[in-house]
Amino acid sequence: MFKYGASSMYVSGDLGVLAQEALRVAVESVLGKLREGKKLSTEDIFLLYLATIGKELDEIRREIAEVNQRIDQTNRRIDEISKKIDETNMRIDETNKRIDAIAQELGRRIDETNKRIDGVYALLLDMQKLLVEIARKS
Repeated sequence: MFKYGASSMYVSGDLGVLAQEALRVAVESVLGKLREGKKLSTEDIFLLYLATIGKELDEIRREIAEVNQRIDQTNRRIDEISKKIDETNMRIDETNKRIDAIAQELGRRIDETNKRIDGVYALLLDMQKLLVEIARKS
């Protein structure tokens, strides 16, 4: 980048525009020589080649800008999908919490049922012992 004077202002953008304009004028001059059928110098051929490279660079810059735009669009879609995944994960977490609560409640109910079954089984054993005792006395 170039600086001019005591100012810290960079002029690379202006210089690029000036260089392109100078190249355009020089190429027009070379094209005039071609129309007149004059022989081209090495510098003339170089200017034509430079203009061709400049056009190719412009095309490459345009393609890069398009690719960058597509990358930006893809990144936005990735962000949207990421948000949807996060929302889905939150719903899954909420569902898992409800499942865990239901599992705890079922476990508590099963434990209560087992206690009642144990109580009934103990009562049946006591009744069996009582019946055996009554049968021995008779």
